[in-house]
Amino acid sequence: MTDSAIDYAAVFQALPGMVALLTPELVYADVNEEFVRVSGRSREQLIGNYLFDVFPDNPNNPAATGMRNLRASLYRVLATGERDAMALQRYDVEDPQRPGEWEERYWSPVNAPLLGPDGKVALIVHRVEEVTELIRARGRSGGNKGSRARVLEAELYTRARELQELNERLRQAHSREREVALALQEAMLPDRRQVSHHHRAAVRYRPAVGALNVCGDWYDLVDLVGGHRVGVSVGDVVGHGLEAAGVMGQLRSALSAASRVAGGPAQALDVLGRYANVVEGAESATAVTTFIDFDRRCITYSSAGHLPPVLVHPDGRAEFLDGATDPPLDARPDPIPRPQAETTFTPGATLVLYTDGLVERRGEDIDTGLARLADALHRSRDQDPEALADTVLLELLPPGGSTDDTALIIVRL
Repeated sequence: MTDSAIDYAAVFQALPGMVALLTPELVYADVNEEFVRVSGRSREQLIGNYLFDVFPDNPNNPAATGMRNLRASLYRVLATGERDAMALQRYDVEDPQRPGEWEERYWSPVNAPLLGPDGKVALIVHRVEEVTELIRARGRSGGNKGSRARVLEAELYTRARELQELNERLRQAHSREREVALALQEAMLPDRRQVSHHHRAAVRYRPAVGALNVCGDWYDLVDLVGGHRVGVSVGDVVGHGLEAAGVMGQLRSALSAASRVAGGPAQALDVLGRYANVVEGAESATAVTTFIDFDRRCITYSSAGHLPPVLVHPDGRAEFLDGATDPPLDARPDPIPRPQAETTFTPGATLVLYTDGLVERRGEDIDTGLARLADALHRSRDQDPEALADTVLLELLPPGGSTDDTALIIVRL
């Protein structure tokens, strides 16, 4: 049977168990027949209505947490694009035949993203299994307190509640760690005001969404000795949290110092590679550095496993500087000299360096992301660097943020 011969709308309606489709605004887009039957609501009462207008918390139970927990799970799916299975929930439902009377109900929900062609969450698949009878089995054991069924059901519910509380404490701990890592990372990156005096340069840093996803992306822009020259670099440390932020600070500082005395970007990366070899957590870090010579109107560059910088010419042509790419830092215990290449530029051109959070998307070829970046730069090339940086982030990052850090630096030549 081919896909065209399958009536997927009929399949959806016939699915066993309660299944609903929610928009990113948490409005019911569709529900299957089982959802209508078990919920006691008609399709007209569900479709087009906000989830928590249809199913609010029980106002007679001040300790009710079902609505809050479900909302948090749905927002996690929207933010991360990943499936979220919830612990067992008590979520009372108002009797549709007797307004004001609430039924004690227990549910096991799972929420999963349905991605659109652009990789963004287009719908949320909200699947719910009612387990009220399972929980009530405790009471049907009568006075037999030693009943195995009663003990097991009570244990199930207790452990589910404990798991939910533990997950909440973990999320709070991770959130605190994320705040500390972000503060540390911000303190170790050059201030945007310090960078702005360099030939109309703009920098941006956007942390990843999610409590655990603070990474080690960084940027740097330094004046070089000998003529009218500037060094521009970006890099990416593998890992998350405080450790990645700490390694990032060490590598950025080391490359900044090496660039000021090195004969070229390749030599600066050679020095950085030797340093990374003795820094725990620097394994497989990537970096790319460019030396801009405004007197000679040329750019010398070298990359250690990083995505290529983009040179946007005044006519809008985007040239990826990929002529000197080598493995990531610390890839060899005894590094050999890295390659470097040189290209010329015309005044008014724009140099753009970035990290992979800007262009990489799950399930998408990296060339697609690079083409998207080149197109955005071509269309907005006449904007000043500050406006261009904002435009690039707006067009390339998902509305809810990326699951990876993003560092971006733009220099008008």
